[in-house]
Amino acid sequence: MSSRSAATSAAKPAAPGVLVILGASGDLTKRLLMPALLNLACDRLLPDGFAVVGMGRDVMTSEEFRERQRGDIRTFCTRGTVDADRWSWLESRLHYMAGEFDDVDAFARLKRLVDDAGAEVGAGGNTLLYLAISPDFFALVNRQLDAAGFTRMEGSRRIIVEKPFGRDLDSARALNQSLLAHWPEEEIYRIDHYLGKETVQNLLAFRLANGMFAPLWNGRHIDHIQISATETVGVETRGGYYDRTGVVRDMIQNHLLQMMAYVCMEPPASLDPAAVRDAKSELLASVRQLEEGDVADACVRGQYGAGKKADGSAAVAYRAEPAVDPQSNTETFAAIRLHIDSDRFQGMPVYLRSGKSLWKRGTEIVVQFRPDTAATTGVDPAGGAAEGNLLVFHIQPFQGVEIRMQAKRPGPLFTLQRAGMRFDYADAFDAARGTGYEVLLYSALNGDPTLFSRTDFVETAWEIVQPVLDAWAATPATDFPNYVAGTWGPRAASDLLARDGRHWHEILNRDVLARTAFFAEAPALVLNNLLPAFRPLAAEAGEGIVAAGAHDDEMYFVCRGELEAIGGDGSRLGVLREGEFFGEMAVLFDQPRAATVRAITPCDLLVLDGDEFRRIVNDFPAVAAEFRRIAEGRRSGEGPSETGLADP
Repeated sequence: MSSRSAATSAAKPAAPGVLVILGASGDLTKRLLMPALLNLACDRLLPDGFAVVGMGRDVMTSEEFRERQRGDIRTFCTRGTVDADRWSWLESRLHYMAGEFDDVDAFARLKRLVDDAGAEVGAGGNTLLYLAISPDFFALVNRQLDAAGFTRMEGSRRIIVEKPFGRDLDSARALNQSLLAHWPEEEIYRIDHYLGKETVQNLLAFRLANGMFAPLWNGRHIDHIQISATETVGVETRGGYYDRTGVVRDMIQNHLLQMMAYVCMEPPASLDPAAVRDAKSELLASVRQLEEGDVADACVRGQYGAGKKADGSAAVAYRAEPAVDPQSNTETFAAIRLHIDSDRFQGMPVYLRSGKSLWKRGTEIVVQFRPDTAATTGVDPAGGAAEGNLLVFHIQPFQGVEIRMQAKRPGPLFTLQRAGMRFDYADAFDAARGTGYEVLLYSALNGDPTLFSRTDFVETAWEIVQPVLDAWAATPATDFPNYVAGTWGPRAASDLLARDGRHWHEILNRDVLARTAFFAEAPALVLNNLLPAFRPLAAEAGEGIVAAGAHDDEMYFVCRGELEAIGGDGSRLGVLREGEFFGEMAVLFDQPRAATVRAITPCDLLVLDGDEFRRIVNDFPAVAAEFRRIAEGRRSGEGPSETGLADP
């Protein structure tokens, strides 16, 4: 039996109930909710006593709604193929009615339909009311639901509210008041789909189930924590929404602060929902509040200009995106330094970073431990001063946990080099890809609020970011756009950490490394071994990286900036940009550098030591032979070259 099958068979079906979707004709239903419900049905986690009742503005019958969902599920199913039997079971439980949110009679009809659907399947008086609608309609719809009697239904009832939950502290408080006027706190389930991700939930499991880390989980041993959520896409068709929102509201105020709470909160006394939610809220309350005057030193904002996408195609500037103000000051990138003033962390900094149209898609949490300098006195670390161990939580697109440490380098000298241990969820568990909503819907049916946000958590999260929003609103940016699409964001974000004597850990993942022709066909296992071996290198404009004729033994991966390759006669041979890789032939064939490479702009590179590359690759003879074949082709001018240059 697979891990997934074992886990599924151990879980019981959710409690019987009726899921009422307000706004059922919209994108959320077809893209996320229906695929999540189908996944639960396939795993036998939906009860026989289950029904879905949708209400939306589109005029159609229940049969027409079923037909529409039947077509959409073929596109948005996450399991590869649709299980026809399980979809038929779910489809038979779908009901729909058209109605406007300002129509009192429509909600009275909805109430009758919900009662009938529940009675038909034996739902047992368990009703979920899912607001898959714009927050602009929350107050109106709640009044209508109250007037129609939904707040007084027999049995259990819960209202599920999607983000964005307000657009600032005042609106969030007003929204909370409008909800609490009709529902008690225990019936309000504020949903954040990030908490449905397995790796986010496993942050809690990691903290509670692995006692070897518990003595180290404090400011005496942890230097700082970085939480990054980066995207390669721009705003594309979401310009109208995004231009009123920005990355602080869209990502940092909710998703990143949720992850910070799980990583940094005090271990709860139990997994009781109240205990977990108390611990999360107490953690946010311990975050040092920024004063408006602190924002310039602690926060960086950015907006992308024209550049290139991850696939190499042209990317337009944010201000040229559809439905975006041509003079917009909305931030598409933000980096913020916070401090946790708790007994455990005693002012330890946490750096949050998120942005759009960046070179890499990925969400990672990096825990940087302090180096034990006393224990390594007199030991020669490869690549510079010894750095503390790293614990990396990979949230997406690859899910896993990684420890980066120091190990003795082979040879007669006691020299340290970086090494890593990695756990990949895809290798350990036979888990089908989900939407992230499965566990949230399952928990809501069972009345488990652990993964849902409470009023105090939401308002405290807004209190943390409100000074940032206020300061930026009072002082419009004068340098937008200040980073090129397809790069790592504004240079000021690196300066933010450099002022503290730190640097961002640019965590490569497999799909990033595989973009280069040299690594495109390498197996995932090889790439996983190579990734932690890269070390960072910063270069100022004009600084030389390699010199023609030198017998260096390193490869280079360009993260940020531009470099030029200079021939022996002083002529420019070409330009190296973000995402390009050079130096492999000097390593593979022990040949001198064919050109000088010099930084044109400030650059961030990742460096792979030749000995480390050979040590890893030589464990895979077929892969080593393929690397040599590709490099031979590039040396002869017959193979692929991502730079178009002779290898420097």
